[in-house]
Amino acid sequence: MLSVRTFRAIDDLDSCVKFAEGHANVLRDYGITKVTSSRNDWFENPDVYVALVEDQDTGEVVGGERIHLVNNIQPLPIEDAISIVDKGIHSLIARYADQKITGEICGLWNSKSIAGRGVSYFLTKLGVAIAYRLGMDSLFVLCAPYTVSMCQNAGFTIETSIGNEGTFVYPKLDLIATALVVKDMKNLTPGDPDYAAQISKFIEEAEGTIDEVGQKGTTRISYNISLPRLK
Repeated sequence: MLSVRTFRAIDDLDSCVKFAEGHANVLRDYGITKVTSSRNDWFENPDVYVALVEDQDTGEVVGGERIHLVNNIQPLPIEDAISIVDKGIHSLIARYADQKITGEICGLWNSKSIAGRGVSYFLTKLGVAIAYRLGMDSLFVLCAPYTVSMCQNAGFTIETSIGNEGTFVYPKLDLIATALVVKDMKNLTPGDPDYAAQISKFIEEAEGTIDEVGQKGTTRISYNISLPRLK
């Protein structure tokens, strides 16, 4: 059984280190060493929230994701990544941040030990719910081609105003990334009814247990996403 807990990064440095180590190991397995979301300067950012996946039997950290909110301390990882090829990302984020709360899901990963068990799907839905529970107004994500449909199922749409209709060569010359956004968290419209049902469950119930179906069977996951609502 897996468990997921959430916390603000500055409140649990030890868990941040475990998250970062696991994320870096997964990226190295795929030959990726330069990803903005894998840097560790977020450890001291008061506007970063972490969802950490742990194996209840072994205590091992096996996955996770982060929610970064716009602030005056650090640019969003998506800004650092995309500004290399399109400086317009800064003005785009600024427009969404004008008197509202915006940010992004980033650093989503799971170890090979739980590959195929649906954890990335679970975390995508959970991340949207966390953003909603935090009171965010919009939410960005930068993802690989094979996760675009997953994000669209969770309510994201491709942000075509930047890059090549929303796509970029990143983080390597042979890889493509796509920028997506939930433009209005208050009127969330997931593209898949099953996603919609699970996101609604996470929004309504901060703690619970759910069975996630993956290619390698069903995994039971307990979660606790209790966090203070933003002001």
